[in-house]
Parts: sequence; C-alpha cells; structure tokens
Amino acid sequence: MFRSLLPSRSKTRQTSSSSSSPTNTTTMSPVAQPVHPTFVGAIDQGTTSTRFIIFNNRGEVVAVHQIEFEQIYPNPGWHEHNPEELVSSVEQCIDGAVEAFEKQGHSRDQIKAVGITNQRETTVVWDKTTGKALHNAIVWTDTRSQDLVRRLKHRLGSKELTERCGLPLSTYPSASKLLWLLENVPEVKAAYDSGVLAFGTVDTWLAYKLNGGTAREIYVSDPSNASRTMFMNLETLDYDDELVDWFRLDREKIKFPKIVRSSDPEAYGSLASTALKGIKITGCLGDQSAALVGQKGFTPGQAKNTYGTGCFLLYNVGDKPVISTHGLLSTVAFDFGPGKRMYALEGSIAVAGSSVKFLVDNLGFIDSSSKLSALAETVEDNGGVTFVTAFSGLFAPYWIDDARGTLFGITAYTQRGHIARATLEATCFQTKAILDSMAKDSGKSLAELAVDGGMCNSDLIMQTQSDLIGIPVNRPAMRETTALGAAIAAGLAVGVWSDFKELDDVNVDGRTLFKPQIDAASADKQFERWEKAVQMSKGWAS
Repeated sequence: MFRSLLPSRSKTRQTSSSSSSPTNTTTMSPVAQPVHPTFVGAIDQGTTSTRFIIFNNRGEVVAVHQIEFEQIYPNPGWHEHNPEELVSSVEQCIDGAVEAFEKQGHSRDQIKAVGITNQRETTVVWDKTTGKALHNAIVWTDTRSQDLVRRLKHRLGSKELTERCGLPLSTYPSASKLLWLLENVPEVKAAYDSGVLAFGTVDTWLAYKLNGGTAREIYVSDPSNASRTMFMNLETLDYDDELVDWFRLDREKIKFPKIVRSSDPEAYGSLASTALKGIKITGCLGDQSAALVGQKGFTPGQAKNTYGTGCFLLYNVGDKPVISTHGLLSTVAFDFGPGKRMYALEGSIAVAGSSVKFLVDNLGFIDSSSKLSALAETVEDNGGVTFVTAFSGLFAPYWIDDARGTLFGITAYTQRGHIARATLEATCFQTKAILDSMAKDSGKSLAELAVDGGMCNSDLIMQTQSDLIGIPVNRPAMRETTALGAAIAAGLAVGVWSDFKELDDVNVDGRTLFKPQIDAASADKQFERWEKAVQMSKGWAS
C-alpha cells in the first residue's frame, strides 16, 4: 500500500544500492548502461536526516546512504540542530554511498560532480576567523522570535518589505532568527561587534565546511536560498542595502555569503575530504526549489508539492517575480544562467509529516509512521473530527503566528482512526487553500499537481488531495526528486546534461495519476468546515 511517511524513530544509518530493499531506496527496473556511464552525487541535507544519493544520467538512484541526526528542543516552540553534526552527517553519507557504489563495480572517478540541496531558512552563525559555530543552528520551524517579529511589524516600512524580498515578516525567514541571536546570545553579539561574525543558511555552512573552512574560505549561497533570508532583492538577486539597513544591521560587522548561480562549475569549490575528495560541487538549490527542478518544472505554469516534514507547493511563474496579494511567498525557483532564471509563488505549510511523527512519538497512537495510513483506513471518514496541526503557528496562506494545534469535533463516537484520518487530511486542506490563493495571484488554475515526499507514499492521502483540489495528482515512481534536482543543477554545470530538453526522459516511468472521485460541492463543504476550524485555532499562543 505504502512504505513510510517518515524516517524511523531511532537514529539510523542505512546504506543501499539499486539492488537493495525498497525500505532504504527506490529501486528501478534494470536498464542497460552505456559503455562509460556517468554519475552525479547529491547531498540532501534535510530537517530530520541527511542523505547522499548517487544518480546515473537517466536520473535513476544507484546508491544512497542516510543518517538521522539529533533534534534539539530546548524550550516549547524552539528547534535547533548541532551545526557540526550536520557536516559530519554529510561526510559519513558520502563515504557510505560511495562504498555501496563501488561494491556494484563502479569507480568513484565516474562521479562527475556533486550538488547540494538543503533545508532553507535554518540559520547558522560562526566566527569567520576560526570557522567555529557560535550557537546551534536555529531551524526553520523555530518560533522563538515571535515577540521580536511583533515589534518589527510596528516599525515604519514593515509593510513594504514584501515588495522587495518576496517574504512577509514572520518567524519563518532567516532574518528574525539572526536578530534573535544578536539580541540573546552574548557570543554572537561579541563577534558582530568585533566584525568577525559570519552568517549563512545551511547551504553556505556546508559549502564552507566541506571545502575545508578557513583553508579555502568558500563563502557562497544560491538565489533560491538567499531569497529566504529577507536580505536579498528579488529583482537584482543581490543583497539590498535598504533591507539590511531596515533590520538595523551593519554590513561592515557581518559577513554575508556571495550570491552565485544555482548551477556553476567553479563557485562552490570542491570536497576537501571524504571518499570524493577533489570532486567539484557544481550545483546548489534550496530543498523546495530542488524538488521543482527534480519534477522538471522548468516552464511557467508547472507546479509541485512536496509532502515532507513540512509541505511546500511551488508554482513556476516565469522569469519575473510575482508578488502575492493572497498570503503566498514570492521566491527564486532557480538561476541556471541567462534565460534560465525562474521565479515561483510558494505556499509553505509548517506541519505535514511531522504531524504523523507527533501521533507516533508523542501520543503513541501506533508503533510506526508507516502504519498510520492503514489506521486511517479503518474508518470511512474523519467522523466529524478536524485537526488543525498548527504546532508552529499556521504558514501560508494564513500566516497566523499565535495559532496552535487544535482538535475539533471529538465525541464519544471518535476512534483513533478518525484522529489519524483528520491528521492526514490537515495537509490536504492547507494545500487546497494554497492552490486557491495561487489561482487568484496568477489568474490561472492549475491543471495537474506533481507530488513527492514521504507522505505521498500513502494512496489515501493522494486520493484525498485530488478529491479536495478537484484536479489530478501525479506521483512519480522514483520520489527522490529533491536530491534529483540538486543532481540536475550539478550535472548541467559540467555537461552531464546539456540542456532542459535532454532531461525529458528522466524519471518518467511508473507514474501514478490520482483523479477526483467526489463532486465539487462535497469538497467545498469539507473545506468550509476546515476554514471554520482555522479561525477557532487563533490566539492560543498569546
């Protein structure tokens, strides 16, 4: 039925190859290889785990190694990662995947380049003279800056920020996380006052450390990541002095990474260690942009939805940014050079797969996330239960920072299956809200939704999604589209693929199409109930 919505609860280390169990990687039907096949590696540094995946030039997974790392929750609403553990997990995954790759008879010199895809707004600060992190990374889901954001919203000019950077003031972008660190961590403030503070998102931190840190001083970010900080101008794809000044930061006291193209043969340097020492890093994309590239959403009007820890829907709007008036984010989709720079409208849902993990780990509903969909299928519907999974507030298109997780409609009739089903439906309802907003902003309705991520393994979720949005949902057989996007960015830079057209036949086999099975009136009635519950979830964090 489906394999798994999320990684397992315990800290794991897995290595697999194209002949391994599908628990560890997607297996593909054997295909005759060219005489001298070429491969591309992809670092996929996510919120709960790190992977290194090696793809052939058909976009098929050849080898993968995955490690989960520690999630740090110092206080309610706080979420941190150890920056050094992020780097070490990447290095271990590279070595593990290369070992599996070579056991198949391949040689590491057949890997032509490496790409990076990463969790985006997560913020890292370090001392640029020593290369040492000054605090744990503050994760994109973290809401500790809520009071700070409230103050910023009262500052003159706050309403004009979105026009320049595409993002609204919230706890989500990196800017508020950086300001919190400056206000609350003496070591960070001291480094800033001394002019030695380095700031970056996870892509910058990884590129810096994987190149050897202070030995090479590779200090870069791509536009799909830089556009998540609130410091980059969407039009110029460079830091906006007026934005930086508005946040009252001094450019002389803090080092921002240089913004370079998402696909570049030189800018990202090369690996200073691991089994792939010397191999160039030639591509970099924030995880959601990488998934859009992996789904080959290269042209305006194409969209994808990734059902991971959170849920992120990106809609390619073309070569000029569209500023949303309906609660969406405007962001850079990718920058592959002249004529190949695209923007996107984005709808971000803070809690998706993490709600499944919550039922398993916190409430003990069932012993593994992979069984939750089966539990939901033990009942015909949600039994009148609605679960607004606003553990970190509600993101797009609502942007309600003080909303919290709330269950409505519980009666003596309610069973575990009803709550399980309502949990899975919450992501589908929020996706519909985002699609409705995208139609208003773009003036066009989507004809089909491409999907990926752990939750899309569930046929129940995908059918529910199609029913609610009233259009087909297209699920690929090989769902490592985020990592594939990073591989594509890296491969385009070194000639593994010459252009977008050459990627037409990549990852097309075995797709499943889910079509609506209920009428529009029934879907609208369900959505009205959801919207009522959203309004009732406000104010719990005040």
